[in-house]
Amino acid sequence: MTGTASARRSASPFSRAGVLGIVLVGFAAFIALLYFISAGDTGDRGNTGAAHASATGLNGYAGLVRLLENEQFDVTLSRTPSGLETTDLLILTPPLYSDPEDIAQILEARDYLGPTMVILPKWSASGPPNNLPAETADKFKDGWVALGSANTLQWTSELPAPFALTQKIETLEDDEVPQWSGLDQSGEVPTKTIAYAEQSALHDPLITDQSGHILALSVLGEEDSEYYNNAHWTVFVVEPDLVNNYGLSRQENAAAAIALVQQAGYEGDYSAVTFDLTLNGFGGAENLLTLAFRPPFLAATLCLILAMLSIAWRAFLRFGPAAIGGPEIAFGKKQLVSNGAGLIVRARRFGLLAAPYADLSARRLASRLGLIKHDAEAIDAALAVRLPEEEPYSLRADRLREARSSTEILRAAQALRELEGKLAK
Repeated sequence: MTGTASARRSASPFSRAGVLGIVLVGFAAFIALLYFISAGDTGDRGNTGAAHASATGLNGYAGLVRLLENEQFDVTLSRTPSGLETTDLLILTPPLYSDPEDIAQILEARDYLGPTMVILPKWSASGPPNNLPAETADKFKDGWVALGSANTLQWTSELPAPFALTQKIETLEDDEVPQWSGLDQSGEVPTKTIAYAEQSALHDPLITDQSGHILALSVLGEEDSEYYNNAHWTVFVVEPDLVNNYGLSRQENAAAAIALVQQAGYEGDYSAVTFDLTLNGFGGAENLLTLAFRPPFLAATLCLILAMLSIAWRAFLRFGPAAIGGPEIAFGKKQLVSNGAGLIVRARRFGLLAAPYADLSARRLASRLGLIKHDAEAIDAALAVRLPEEEPYSLRADRLREARSSTEILRAAQALRELEGKLAK
């Protein structure tokens, strides 16, 4: 029997090591799922041509992120709205069709939080077209884009003072070289399509082109105003080709990008920089794993982990087919009687046993005394002859029928059983 049970146990298609590996991989996948959902990173969004800090296309700013990291800046890419409340230098990269009210709300909230740099968009961009020749399509890497037209922004003029500015686009002649200067730097813009801001008394030009157009500016506000005296600095980069991946292909533009970040961060006082990604659609809720390990959820999380470990350990030790035993309910008269008795014991209906047992005892006594009838009087008369010193059957049977507790019923039934045994001798 032991050999059969062992053979049946070994028939399991999974070993303990295999089950442990499945559990660990599944647990790791579940934790990763929680993280990526909470972080807002649910998979490949496709190459939409958006300009943001993670974009590696010409109009993206992944190069600026790497440049600042190489310059020993502490760079963070924020995917949560709480990142807008940082006291570090915050760099915003709003999309082409932003809501001016949303941008205004962020900028006004930043007045007393920390410095801000806003890199305005210019290019319409998209992924490589589907009809490209195979040789050309193979040269495109993930994230690369094809630049379209330059766009004049309307929403920048709808910002509240002192942030409002009028942005314009100008395309230079073929024989003109798009040069810029400012912040003790100079260089060339990589394209002849220039985005610039009109002059304003509320703004201080930082970088201009050869025509005096403002390519980057610092917001001053009205002299002696609350903003002028107390608000943190806000810098607008109107010409994004100074700092995007396209522009950073030139060394002088990389130097200008560093100079702009240092200028926005109070001339280098800020070494921590946060790039916001929520305006570009990468916003996510607070990380669920981080939230689970904070009070008041920490206690529940620890209890859940302990419960999971206990269940996993028990399941690991128990894993595999159980040994096959006999049927839960055996066949035969003996088992049927045992099951019936067990039901009566479970239901605590002992009083139902007294009268039937007395009648059954009467039949057995009558049979042993050789009587045709098994009434109490005939049994008592026959017992008086065979066992004159014994208590009559009728008294014992009455005592059994009148018993109420299980102890009284048992004692009375034993008295009848003893009488049967004496007749058997």
